[in-house]
Order: sequence, then C-alpha cells, then structure tokens
Amino acid sequence: MTKPELDERQDPAGRRRPEINKNTGLCISLAARPSNHGTRFHNRLYDELGLDFVYKAMTTTDIDAAIAGVRALGIRGCSVSMPWKEAVIALVDVMTPSAEAIQSVNTIVNDDGVLSAYNTDYLAIEQLIASHGLDRDQRVLLRGSGGMGRAVAFAFRDAGFSGTLAARNPVAGQGLAAELGWDWAESPAGLTAPIIVNVTPIGMAGGADAAVQAFSDEQVAQASVVFDVVALPVETPLIRAARAAGKHVVTGGEVIALQAAAQFELYTGVRLTPEQVEAAEEFASRP
Repeated sequence: MTKPELDERQDPAGRRRPEINKNTGLCISLAARPSNHGTRFHNRLYDELGLDFVYKAMTTTDIDAAIAGVRALGIRGCSVSMPWKEAVIALVDVMTPSAEAIQSVNTIVNDDGVLSAYNTDYLAIEQLIASHGLDRDQRVLLRGSGGMGRAVAFAFRDAGFSGTLAARNPVAGQGLAAELGWDWAESPAGLTAPIIVNVTPIGMAGGADAAVQAFSDEQVAQASVVFDVVALPVETPLIRAARAAGKHVVTGGEVIALQAAAQFELYTGVRLTPEQVEAAEEFASRP
C-alpha cells in the first residue's frame, strides 16, 4: 500500500485527517475483551498525520466469519488478540516469517483480498530485550504458553536466553518447552530466576484474577528483572510489587506501544518516530 496523501485542511482543533468518505481505510481489532487503547492510539495518529483511516475495536463469537468479513469488506488491517492467535492461521493466505516461526498471529494485513499474517508481539519483545539491555546469561522463568506466550518465549530464545516455561496445560506447555529447548514446569510455584515474565491474563483488569500477583513476593525479591506483558492496567499487581522492591521492570504498556507502532506501519505505510509512539501511547493510556 502506498503512503496515503496528507490533507492540508485543518479543523479548529488542529487535526488534519480528512472527513470520513467512501475511500477511508478501516482497521479493526478483534479481542475477547475489547478496550479503547488501540482505538485511541491509532486514531490519534491518523489525526496528527492526516491519514485517511479509522480504527475500531470489536469482538466476535465467530472468528471464521469475522476474518471472512475482513477479506470481503476490504478491511485494511486487523489486530488479533487472545484467544484467536492460532485459530486465524488457517484463515489467512500468507504467513510471514514473524508469524510462521512461532505459529501465532496478532496482525493481519489485507492487500486486495490477500490476507497476510504477522506477529508484531514478537517484534516488540525483540526490541524491548535489546533496549532494556537484558543479559542473555541470566535465566528466564516465563509463565504462560498461549499465543502471546509463544511470541515472548521465542523472542527470548532467539535472543540467546534459556530458561523454564511454567504452563499448567501439560500438552501445550511441554510442547512449547521442547520447541524452545527449555525446561517445563506445571506451575511457577517455588521456582526463581533472575528474569521473571508473566504472559498470562493474571492481573488484567476486568478478569477473575485482576487483583492477583502473577509471581510471589519471594520470586520478585530474588529476580533482577520483572516483566509483565499485561497492559491493562500497565501497573499490574506484579509491576507494583516489583517497583516497591526496586526491581528493573518492563511493562505491558511498552509492549503494546511497540507492537501497535509496527501494526501502524504495516497498515498505513508510515513509520512512526519514537516521539510519536511515546505521545500516542501516553494519550492511549489515559484513564
């Protein structure tokens, strides 16, 4: 897709996005529990850059029909969240390397009816490992084996880390651990590591475990880095405990900003500056 042209007309608020019209590009997200984060992030940038797009958060009870709708209606891009990151693999036409390597999809791009799948979660984790200077000689204790868990685990593995995968599903957990060449445990209880990573919904707002801390105080105390992929809220019980203990933290807010920026570029052809990403993420995270 070529980079959309800017519309020089501005409204009184200084926005430059054209009025919605028959050619306006539509991008959506599909999540079990939709939030306003992606909607605010993307639409803020469309306004700022004068791009003829609209972004809308949605949910579905029929993922097959939803992806068929993306194709049939010419929806430009689709963000995919749990629990459909593996289910959509059979519904797309092209699996790009970031999705193929880990068999998990979080982004679909529609080019004239051809659906290509990506995993920008993997790309975001890859960037965060580097930007936070995480030491590959330190072992990782990672909790979770779902679609996001695969993205995070493979990003760490591919960056040279080893560790233990804690996942209560023995089939998925042992299978993923074998792919990684890591150890497997059914539960993280009693285990410690210098880098602990939560990639489960524990601590997520609106869920049954919203007030639960994904790792114990003792595990936090013995870690040097605490990483929680949950982004809503950014300050999860685990992150609050880690900050109180003076640990190096990596938050889900950082993950969601970087993966959203990668999606933005795939959808629009426009690469964002770090300053634009930071400002959009700050806006999207406001209460």
